[in-house]
Amino acid sequence: MSRRNTTPTKSRVKLSNKPIFHLQDKKADENELSLGLIKSAKRTGQLSLCNRGLGTVPENVWNINELVLDETKEVDFTRSDQNNWWNAEPLKMLDLSSNVIRRISPDIKLLPELVTLKLHDNALTELPAEFGDLNNLTNLSLDHNKLEALPKEFYKLSELRWLSISHNLLKKIEPDFGDLVMLTFLDLSHNKLTSLPPGMGYLVRLVEINLSHNQLIELPPDIVNLRDLKKLNLNNNSLKKLPPLGELRKMEILDANHNDITELPDFYGCTALKEIYIANNFIKEITEEFCDQMQHLNVLNIRDNKLELLPENISLMQKLKRFDFSNNNLNKLPRNLGLLSQLQSISMEGNKLSCVRQDIIRGGTDRMMKYLRDRMTEEAVNETRVNEANWPDKYTMKKSQALLLPSRELITVPEDVFIAAADAEIHIVDVSKNKLKSIPNGFHHVQENLTQLILSSNYIENIPPEIGVCKHLQYLDLGKNCLNDLPAEISALKNLRELVISNNKFTQIPVCVYELENLEIFLVAENKIEEIDASENGLGRLRRLAVLDLRNNSLRAVPPALGALTQLRSLELMGNCFRQPRHAILAKGTASILSYLRDRMPS
Repeated sequence: MSRRNTTPTKSRVKLSNKPIFHLQDKKADENELSLGLIKSAKRTGQLSLCNRGLGTVPENVWNINELVLDETKEVDFTRSDQNNWWNAEPLKMLDLSSNVIRRISPDIKLLPELVTLKLHDNALTELPAEFGDLNNLTNLSLDHNKLEALPKEFYKLSELRWLSISHNLLKKIEPDFGDLVMLTFLDLSHNKLTSLPPGMGYLVRLVEINLSHNQLIELPPDIVNLRDLKKLNLNNNSLKKLPPLGELRKMEILDANHNDITELPDFYGCTALKEIYIANNFIKEITEEFCDQMQHLNVLNIRDNKLELLPENISLMQKLKRFDFSNNNLNKLPRNLGLLSQLQSISMEGNKLSCVRQDIIRGGTDRMMKYLRDRMTEEAVNETRVNEANWPDKYTMKKSQALLLPSRELITVPEDVFIAAADAEIHIVDVSKNKLKSIPNGFHHVQENLTQLILSSNYIENIPPEIGVCKHLQYLDLGKNCLNDLPAEISALKNLRELVISNNKFTQIPVCVYELENLEIFLVAENKIEEIDASENGLGRLRRLAVLDLRNNSLRAVPPALGALTQLRSLELMGNCFRQPRHAILAKGTASILSYLRDRMPS
């Protein structure tokens, strides 16, 4: 009898363990909503329960708008107090993120005033149909959950403007998604989507959409209706082609890395596009049409494709700053690649370029661009007969975007040549290694569009004030002439990035140089400069200066203030007559020189 009495007792205890722990967990969750949090929420309309280890949502969260605290039941209505219960704010912001919540109660409909709801980093597998009753919701984050589908009522959230559902398990979204017409930001990345519904084209207010890390094979045709779109992220999908994107006139960034795309889409009309990332695809060529359409592009990353050829009119892309075509099948480079004057980074490793030494490829952008420019000049010399009547024709200049007349022993250049160059809309003039004593008279026809002007190795004694009209000039080479000063109008060249005045007769750095706020490279070697101004009124104004070459001048001293130019990557001072810093310091390189000078600056 005693055995029969004890056995059932043990059985009951064992069976009741799980419910007891469940109740204990739920009670612990309920206790997370303290009286202080309730008071704060009713005062501000905001409640945060993020990162509390919650497995369930405290029931009073859903009823918080109706809660009346005991201490407010007997009040003096004559008191003016913003914190009184009759002044309570309805809950407008609820943060339940970074917990382990598996379920949202249908009672969420009791919070119709919600504007912002944060549910990211939980364990949600579904959403209740009552979600559709949150008529004022504008911001919703559901990232990092386990959602496989959205209820049809979800698409009633017509005021939604910011929606992120990344890192879930969504395999499909319904055409009703197009009803969320107020959306400006949408993140559907890191899901399992294989297609998008046609209704996506109705989301015409979208500014940014992230569809990366899905399994998309194609885009719906009406994706081009997103006329306000600025950023489109498609990376890590299975897209084989992109539709013509010309209708996306406001798009600034396209990321289509890691797909199966075989050709560049038509970008005609994408006048705002600044950055294209289309690496790790199967693209075989950059077309001449692409270069013509993308003259405003700043960044092109087309590495790890199947490129076999770059077109000569790549030089049209004069605003390109970063160009990466590493790991392709190129065996030669276009001659005009050296005309890309704004390039700050160029990468070409992993091609079959037998014509370029590996040490040049690995030597960085500055060395590569110097090689390309030198090669271009050499080829132009080899192709040109020393005959002043044999001027380049308009078609040749149109194709190269340049007037190239180096090493012809020219005394002048006829005005007709410059007129033809202006009609060809050239950006570069190279008349180096001639016998010019002044800038040719016809130069004014081309000066407004110039980005590069190379006048080195002549006998020029002065630069006319009209040089200040060259507002777009970025590279100016006046080396190896007979100059001893520059006109004040040089200061108007606000886009100038590189200035070469080496091998002239300067005794001081012209004051106008200190106003070139975008100057990055300044070469002044082989002159007769006796002193330099490194103060805030001199070189100290050039915040972007990275390379300064003062070799073989007549400097009697190096001002310690020069050490404050910490942005300098290269400082050359050899071949001057100062005693400090000594040769041993100079030989250690730029960092040591700057450190030495800073140590001698007055505290």
